[in-house]
Amino acid sequence: VQLVESGGGLVQAGGSLRLSCAASGSTFSINAMGWYRQAPGKQRELVAAITSGGGSTNYADSVKGRFTISRDNAKNTMYLQMNSLKPEDTAVYYCNAEAYYSDYGPYDYWGQGTQVTVSS
Repeated sequence: VQLVESGGGLVQAGGSLRLSCAASGSTFSINAMGWYRQAPGKQRELVAAITSGGGSTNYADSVKGRFTISRDNAKNTMYLQMNSLKPEDTAVYYCNAEAYYSDYGPYDYWGQGTQVTVSS
């Protein structure tokens, strides 16, 4: 499984960005997916996660009501709509996929990350 993020950039506080994560390879094996972020000097943290069918999602308290995670399995793509961005949202955002192969797993896959910078 290969994951490629896109959509990061520089935005002013209060603005919006939409991140995308395109999956390729053994996409049939992918189960849950999620977005993580890591700010300088901090640990990587979970931002949002979504189940395989998209029926269940969960969010970090810090982004609830502002961010929305979704996925389009037909396009093998996951999204993160980020609204009302704050300077503290500045971080490198990573896409994560959890995969199972027959009786083996889960295996974690990561994208290369995309930088999101929110100016005040």
